[in-house]
Amino acid sequence: MKFGIIKEGKTPADSRVLLSPEQCAHLIKQGYDIYVQRSEVRCFYDEAYDKLGVPLVDDIDHCDILLGVKEVPIEMLIPNKTYFFFSHTIKAQSYNQKLLKACVDKNITLIDYEVLTDDNGKRVIAFGKFAGMVGAHNALWTYGERLGNNPLPRMYTLKDYASAKDIYNAIQAPNIKIVLTGTGRVAGGSVQVLEDMGIQRVRPIDYVTKTYDKAVFTQLSSFYYAKRKDGLEFDNVQDFYNNPQDYISDFHHFTACSDIMINGIYWDNNAPAFFKPEQMAAPDFRIKTIADVTCDIAPVSSIPSTLKASTIADPVFGYHPQSQQETTPYTPSSIDMMTIDNLPNELPRDASVAFGDMFIQHVLPELNYPNSPMLNRATIAKGGDLGSHFEYLRGYLNGE
Repeated sequence: MKFGIIKEGKTPADSRVLLSPEQCAHLIKQGYDIYVQRSEVRCFYDEAYDKLGVPLVDDIDHCDILLGVKEVPIEMLIPNKTYFFFSHTIKAQSYNQKLLKACVDKNITLIDYEVLTDDNGKRVIAFGKFAGMVGAHNALWTYGERLGNNPLPRMYTLKDYASAKDIYNAIQAPNIKIVLTGTGRVAGGSVQVLEDMGIQRVRPIDYVTKTYDKAVFTQLSSFYYAKRKDGLEFDNVQDFYNNPQDYISDFHHFTACSDIMINGIYWDNNAPAFFKPEQMAAPDFRIKTIADVTCDIAPVSSIPSTLKASTIADPVFGYHPQSQQETTPYTPSSIDMMTIDNLPNELPRDASVAFGDMFIQHVLPELNYPNSPMLNRATIAKGGDLGSHFEYLRGYLNGE
């Protein structure tokens, strides 16, 4: 098998890569046949690969398995190949329906990182931690822009996270309250940043009932932000994930006492939104900065004010709760929305190395097994049709 590290083609450009120069060189020494397509936007320069003896090419047609990160533009897809990338199609996202159809029409085997799981259903590879880290940093940066005395630089201007920690050690967060939703990789990354900033974690019950003279945050599982429609006790978190349609939001306890919200959940389309637009317009809705790492776009979203994905170049837009329209950020009437959908690209070197390590450990060995259950579960398209686990996308594939 010949592996090709593709040049990222999506706009805006993403500088992450599946394998670093050192990782490629290590695998080549082990006997893997790896080629790297030249790129002007990659966080590791072509020269770094060349210096370690990794072959650089302009054309990767000779490779069997093509490894990318973000969606591959349709015009760049090579027929009859196996691709690994984040396709953002498993929720039937309308903006990528044509991409899935193109993969089927071109007889491409599409394996999506987002659904690579072990036998217990746990994801084996993800950028989530780094999305959460940058999301938390950007939440504080956005709030600092609102205050007008921002001590934080943008994360993408720093070489790595170690540089960010040096800055955190030299500053003190203002007296604010931050509510963080989620308990997975994304939320874990956010917790790391908030604690490295010296912000104290407090219990949810204390968060809503006590006042503090320092910056604090609380982390919420679904137990704290949802409740059963039938009024019975919420006593089974797994039931919430299995049957999200049976629950409604119970998040209102936190909207009246929070300055910043960091949303780090994986959201099911049938789950309740945290709040409704009319609740955001109420006088007691205190939140002024929302960092929506989840970034599902309204109206099918956990945050109704996520009207669009923002970008690294233009990270924040304002939401006017009375009109429910986009407005200028950092004004008295706006809620500031940070909704970048490729947050790990602000820490591309750290994120790429960690992601590559996970791929090498968990995914690469599976390619030695033609009928790998892990790969089968993640194969969205194959043989000119949908993969066996994705028949539910049939209507979506057909444009319905």
